[in-house]
Amino acid sequence: METLLSITLIESGGFIHRFIEWIIQNGGLYLLIFIVFAETGLFVGFFLPGDSLLFAAGIYLDDLAKEFFDQHYVFVLLLVIIASVLGNIVGYWFGRQTGPLLFERKETWLFKRKYLLRAKGFYDEYGKATIFLAKFLPIIRTFAPIVAGVVRMDRATFLLYNVLGSLAWVISMMLGGYFLQTWVEKQFDFSLKDHIEAITIVIITITTIPVMYKLFFAKKKVIPTDSDTNE
Repeated sequence: METLLSITLIESGGFIHRFIEWIIQNGGLYLLIFIVFAETGLFVGFFLPGDSLLFAAGIYLDDLAKEFFDQHYVFVLLLVIIASVLGNIVGYWFGRQTGPLLFERKETWLFKRKYLLRAKGFYDEYGKATIFLAKFLPIIRTFAPIVAGVVRMDRATFLLYNVLGSLAWVISMMLGGYFLQTWVEKQFDFSLKDHIEAITIVIITITTIPVMYKLFFAKKKVIPTDSDTNE
């Protein structure tokens, strides 16, 4: 069995291509499910390549379906969607558990309670769109459900847009890879499996640029808090 370390030391074939093949051969669908779960609900998952991994997994969707008791690929999609939904629920639960502690925490030069109140005001106004769209944004999709829990976003509303966002994210990414692979093979007689690196770079660029722009260049709308209005 090939080790992950050995993959990083082999230049031929490309790291990402070999990494995807390593996932399929050493855990396959189950490792994919864990990665999706971790990226959508655990602090440690923010660095994981969710979009590109899902798209690449879509290219290998038939292989993953065969691994799962040779079922139709729809079952694979359902399992990954469930992993995404459960990941967000775990993140939300963690946020709700730690939220009261943060609101009661003594203020320091690093921590200001008014920032939490502004976050709550933001989620009260834009929470539905935030939970839905966060699925398509690296890093943000990891922390959005946690913050929603911290500010105690309505559970039913969170769950609804969590499910809708997970459906849209997983289906668009995985079926995008699957059908593009099928079309390219029929039209041009070559496989996208040989071009995973280029595809991954494009996806990362497309999904990361809006986040970077929003963080560094977009003007931030200030939502006043009670303490701001009394000053």
